[in-house]
Amino acid sequence: MPELEIYQSLWATELRRPGVPEAPVAERFERVKAAGYDGLAIDLGAMDLAAARETVPLYARTGLKGLLTAFPRSIEELRPALHLAKDIGSPYVVVVGQVMPVRVEDMIPVIRAWLALAREEGVPIQFETHRNCITNDLYATLQLIDAIPQMRLAADLSHYVVDREMMFPIPAETLAQVSRILARSDSFQGRVATRNQVQVPIAFPQHKRWLDLFLGWWREGFEGWRARAAADDTLIFLCELGPTEYAITGADGLELSDRWEEALELRRLAREIWADLDRAAAA
Repeated sequence: MPELEIYQSLWATELRRPGVPEAPVAERFERVKAAGYDGLAIDLGAMDLAAARETVPLYARTGLKGLLTAFPRSIEELRPALHLAKDIGSPYVVVVGQVMPVRVEDMIPVIRAWLALAREEGVPIQFETHRNCITNDLYATLQLIDAIPQMRLAADLSHYVVDREMMFPIPAETLAQVSRILARSDSFQGRVATRNQVQVPIAFPQHKRWLDLFLGWWREGFEGWRARAAADDTLIFLCELGPTEYAITGADGLELSDRWEEALELRRLAREIWADLDRAAAA
């Protein structure tokens, strides 16, 4: 049967606490490995390419699997990220495309050019549903996936909850649009948003309905992915709880919750959904 693997994000291991130095990258690799994650993702929006290349031996040393997110500002700028992906064993590259035409008809050739480059390099790509990039808007992305059947997505739905300022009760039309995104998504990212905040503490009682919403979406996405997956395919769920200013802070500049523990809880919840689907498939 297909398998689920849970990754942590290197960016998410940053503390950004006033007056507290960050732990060395090698130490953070070791902590992620000790916590039992399957892999560790590098975000080229938070780390430059030269520094990212220095992590290659850390993957070999820890045995963690690699994953790469790129922020190309041109078509050709994606190429070195694809090369790095091969070096760290990333099964695909998540693209947060910084070429952002205003009109959808002008976005289409950009997406096709990146897809052609990925085929040339032999590395699959997924376009993350992310703000401030070519997939910034839910409506535009729906048009893109209609126009380009080969376009696959990495679903970080937190961005679209804020992008559309979704509020309860979420209209059936909006839920149907999210379902279309999920049906084209080949990986999923763990973060919970509300209509005005892209990342909220998941244990706070006022956020429970939002957590439940995301858990339902992840279940739907997992189930759809499994229906089209081969028996030996692997789905990646990336815990990506970012540091401030993603993480909410108080007047003292400190975060209101423990993102490390929250990521472990998201991992538990994702595995629970997967186990439920395993049981249903075996019944």
